[in-house]
Amino acid sequence: MGNLRVGVAFPDPPFNGMAGDDGRPAGLDIDLMTAVAEHLGDTVEFVGYEGADFDGIFDALAAGEFDCVAAGTTVTPEREARAAFAPPYLISGQALAVDTARLPRVRSVDDLDGLTIGVQQGNTSEPIAQRLVEEGRAAAVKRYEYGDIKTALADLTTGGCDAFMKLAPVLTELVKHVRGVEVVQKGLTTDEIAIAVAAGDQRLLGRITVAQAELEADGTLQGIRRKWLGNPYADQRLALH
Repeated sequence: MGNLRVGVAFPDPPFNGMAGDDGRPAGLDIDLMTAVAEHLGDTVEFVGYEGADFDGIFDALAAGEFDCVAAGTTVTPEREARAAFAPPYLISGQALAVDTARLPRVRSVDDLDGLTIGVQQGNTSEPIAQRLVEEGRAAAVKRYEYGDIKTALADLTTGGCDAFMKLAPVLTELVKHVRGVEVVQKGLTTDEIAIAVAAGDQRLLGRITVAQAELEADGTLQGIRRKWLGNPYADQRLALH
């Protein structure tokens, strides 16, 4: 029996979060990696990443601070150059949130002319927002440290920023607790969400890939998606094929 050390990033519900007075990790990725470790006959340990820029989690992975990363992690070509990814366990996409009382006219990225888009440093929403600015469809991008998500969402109401972009399941969960802020658009991208291991660690990648496939086949992964997303088939155009 080994010990699987999993890098996670808080707060990132419904993937990585805390539950109960004891502050124990909870979320889709927590359940997924607990099931993967059990399937492999390993124990599991969740190691929180506390960097200001999410992309730094891949440096920590390469440095051996954990064995793999499961943090609602979107697969991109840039990240594939730094880590190896198992097949996606979820297909999702970026979404847009605004304070609909302050900015009732904003219903999509087509309504951002002259406005500032908030993103987290190192998040895959960052280049999308920057491209909107370069195309003249928005005024500016405001970058927040990864752990400052609550400040960012509060800024939507005060005018610190005008819109915020993040992966749809996370943004939907986070805005539930911010009065007046709503997700107004989803499906801005099609993103694969997957477990990452250090580049070159083919042994662990193979073990996780097989375990994940067997958990998908026996319904365990489907049950985890149902628990945290409400619909086990949501956004699974690729993952269930």
